[in-house]
Amino acid sequence: MVELEQLQQELAKENEPLELLRQSLHLDEANMRISDLELHSSEPGFWDDVDRAQKIQQEITVLKKKQNRFNVTAETLENLQILCELGILEEDKSVKEEIEQGYERYKQQFAQLKMETLFKGKYDDFNALLTLHPGAGGTEAQDWTQMLFRMYSRWAEQHDYGLEILDYLDGDEAGIKNVSFRVSGENAYGYLKSEAGVHRLVRVSPFDSSGRRHTSFASVEVIPELDDSIEVNIDPDDLRIDYYRASGAGGQHVNKTSSAVRITHLPTGVVVSCQSERSQKQNRDTAMNMLKSKLFTLALQAQIERIEDLKGDQLEIGWGSQIRSYVFMPYTKVKDHRTDYEMGDVGAVMDGDLDGFINAYLIEQTK
Repeated sequence: MVELEQLQQELAKENEPLELLRQSLHLDEANMRISDLELHSSEPGFWDDVDRAQKIQQEITVLKKKQNRFNVTAETLENLQILCELGILEEDKSVKEEIEQGYERYKQQFAQLKMETLFKGKYDDFNALLTLHPGAGGTEAQDWTQMLFRMYSRWAEQHDYGLEILDYLDGDEAGIKNVSFRVSGENAYGYLKSEAGVHRLVRVSPFDSSGRRHTSFASVEVIPELDDSIEVNIDPDDLRIDYYRASGAGGQHVNKTSSAVRITHLPTGVVVSCQSERSQKQNRDTAMNMLKSKLFTLALQAQIERIEDLKGDQLEIGWGSQIRSYVFMPYTKVKDHRTDYEMGDVGAVMDGDLDGFINAYLIEQTK
């Protein structure tokens, strides 16, 4: 019984940290916000503005999911404490292993919840827009870009995030020349902002008949997707808009008409493209939102208040510092150069196991 009593004491010590976590997650404020939104959604005419109504419903869903994650964690601890108490009362040592396993599960739940308190950025809860570009190196770099796209697709799938390809250009022989996509879901930008920068690959190239080792690079650009609450003014005279025929991933035609849209912001040279929607207008609207999001992010980085004052020589999104190396040969290791976090299982990382890298980055940002 001594072992169960020690477990009981350890479990009791978890009550205070759990309460502090509840306060850090601002769940009382979330409760009040849910009540206000639900009251508003029951008013006549609520659905007259469909876009606004959908955003309110989405906010309610996000807040309730946050509540539910905490409630599940708190319930896990409470059940373990009850089971431990019953084991002591009934002198049943057989529950010890079950409690220990449950305690490990609780610690994981607690740690994941605690990560949510690290999202202090103003735009962390926004959707994320990602663009991947291969570096110099032709097919090898383009193949590496496709590998990265697959990695992020797997990560999004594992976390129940939506992923929509906005623009896609096949490589010459293999891989991708360019891909832009949206990752949508709670704190998508908060998590994925850690991925912005240059990613380096070291491997024996499957495209080299001599079997030599190659180093390839690809850049990952990550920006928050703005919503209607943020106003960005762009002079129409500063834009060049081109239309072209859309084609999907793998060369499949999405639309035989010139529905795809490319918009160039002339003062900065920023270019965005969209071909995912069915109509030219929808693609243009999506591309404009991508452009606004990108210019807004650039202005923030350059500490410029007006988009009109943003010039091409201030652009820093894209080819920045090398943030992570993926080594396939002569050994296997993925290492983040900002946090020194590393994993030896390269295959798992390429299959979307990025949480360790993302969490290490978020923790590093709080220091």
